[in-house]
Amino acid sequence: MVVFIALIALTAVTVGVSYLHLEVHHAVAVALVIACFKASLVMLFFMHLISERQVIFVILAFTVAFFLVLMFLPILTNLDHIRI
Repeated sequence: MVVFIALIALTAVTVGVSYLHLEVHHAVAVALVIACFKASLVMLFFMHLISERQVIFVILAFTVAFFLVLMFLPILTNLDHIRI
């Protein structure tokens, strides 16, 4: 029940931040930070990762690392194309 209330509160914070007149970069950064907190709560409690063994976290870390590599490959390709 505490996690459910925390998710509702974080959703309310997200909606509240959307009404603030922030620059686009700041608004996106704040929204992503709040979304990361919400995603970690869902993964840890609803997907029961908080009580799983260490292997699950290692697999999750490799998945995140692979995702980051795939996200930065187009950037590196573009930098190589413009000769920086």
